[in-house]
Amino acid sequence: MEGHVGFRGLFQNALVLGVTCFATLGGFLFGYDQGVVSNVLAIQSFGAAFPDIYTSATLKGWFVSTLLLTAWFGSLVNGPICDKIGRKRNIMCNVVIFLLGSALQTGATSRSYLFGGRAVAGLAVGALTHVVPMYLAEISSANIRGSLVALQQLSITLGVNWLAYGTSHIGGTRCAPGVPYTGPLLNGSPTFDPYHDVPPGGCTGQTQASWRIPIGFQMLPALCLGIGMTVMPYSPRWLMEQGREDEALQTLSLLRRKPMNGVTVRYEFLEIKAEVRYAREVKDLLYPDAGRFRRFVNNYLELVASWPKFKRLAVGCLTMFYQQFMVLKFISVRVFGQLGLDPNTTSLLATGVYGIVNTLATLPAIVLLDTVGRRPLLMWGAAGCSVSLVIVGSLIAVFGDNWPAHTTAGRAAIAFVFLYDVNFSYSWAPIGWVIPSEIFPLHLRSTGISITTSTTWMSNFIIGLASPLMLTRIPYGGTYYFFAGFSILAFFTTLIFYPETRGRTLEEMDAAFGDNATDKEREHMEMICRELGLPVEVLLTV
Repeated sequence: MEGHVGFRGLFQNALVLGVTCFATLGGFLFGYDQGVVSNVLAIQSFGAAFPDIYTSATLKGWFVSTLLLTAWFGSLVNGPICDKIGRKRNIMCNVVIFLLGSALQTGATSRSYLFGGRAVAGLAVGALTHVVPMYLAEISSANIRGSLVALQQLSITLGVNWLAYGTSHIGGTRCAPGVPYTGPLLNGSPTFDPYHDVPPGGCTGQTQASWRIPIGFQMLPALCLGIGMTVMPYSPRWLMEQGREDEALQTLSLLRRKPMNGVTVRYEFLEIKAEVRYAREVKDLLYPDAGRFRRFVNNYLELVASWPKFKRLAVGCLTMFYQQFMVLKFISVRVFGQLGLDPNTTSLLATGVYGIVNTLATLPAIVLLDTVGRRPLLMWGAAGCSVSLVIVGSLIAVFGDNWPAHTTAGRAAIAFVFLYDVNFSYSWAPIGWVIPSEIFPLHLRSTGISITTSTTWMSNFIIGLASPLMLTRIPYGGTYYFFAGFSILAFFTTLIFYPETRGRTLEEMDAAFGDNATDKEREHMEMICRELGLPVEVLLTV
């Protein structure tokens, strides 16, 4: 393994770092939606346009969750598509789909167009979160793979930004400044009611641009991603699977910035070739007469056919599951609102400050993932999240009925919400994308990652739909205890069940998961290695 490890190694290869930063615009689109959606739901001019969504906790949940549900479907079906057309073309196609969905949302004049646009955009977002981490893992080297894929999460957090907060002030923060509020009381003051507080001609203060601009702005980075991918390299591992060996070698040489006849490039090239050839020949031996559909089904069956393969799938799915069932990200506006803050301060903290803390706290993962490892960061993060959430829940249970009289407790609760954010952001948030992208063998990688990514979206869908109701209906801080419980489970699952994958090449993951070959399989591996001039240990041990 050549070069510096982790953060220092990132800057040794400017090309791979540049490709990574560009490709992670796919993650930025997901993060941007997170940052915008909760703020848009609190904008009064949006409430005037869609009063039923603004006033209904159920419809708000569905507004968030529609994108999550179609993202689940998009990620699940993208596996075989990605294997067929390649990682690069797949990203470009999904950018087109995303642009269509964003345009429908931006110009929506009815609830059906708004929800339809979110559904279409969700298909693309789900597919992009499936293909981008896989693409990054396949173009990177083992010494920097964790840091590179973690940049996906950094890009997501950068998407959670201040734009919606700034645009919410276009025309002021009130729909009609001269009309008093008549809505339900919040901390002793009436709130905005879109059915009674909007003049006959519509809002006279805050304009519809306050929510249409932030929704439409996401088309700009999508366009940049789609156009830029036309000049990005193909995955050398996908090229090898397609039998395009010369192109694979040229691309690998380009990515490693070393000559094609260099020892390290040739070794990595032959290592990939050996894995591809072994997987193909074993399939031909096991299923000599299998048609295209049978081979497609076999990819899914093989993931559960043996304990080592199933363990990879379980680790990937559990990682994505815990990533969502430990998180407060879709309900940050409601969290701060529950702590007795006024709406403007709530919006500022939830979208602005919370997002900045999220971004800054992701940076340690980029530095530490390839030096400290995946397991320690996951366990530290889970422990920190559980302690923080228990304290927040306890403070709400004791003082939540009268925050104005207990300002110190309120500030302490806010501090521990941010401490929770720090612990989650350096651990489960970035590593949730790293581990699934690196643990599957090449011939099962796209299929396996499509399942793990669909797990995160289904979990996300459930949390996005249930969280608003949980916060309003579960008393005494029970929602925070709920998330703390899953943080504790995540700690012990990592401690007992997760292997360390730091420093291993993608072709060395069999050893990490105890995927030992039978005598017949080992003989076949040895034959391939001898024919290619590789040490037998390449496919047998680390």
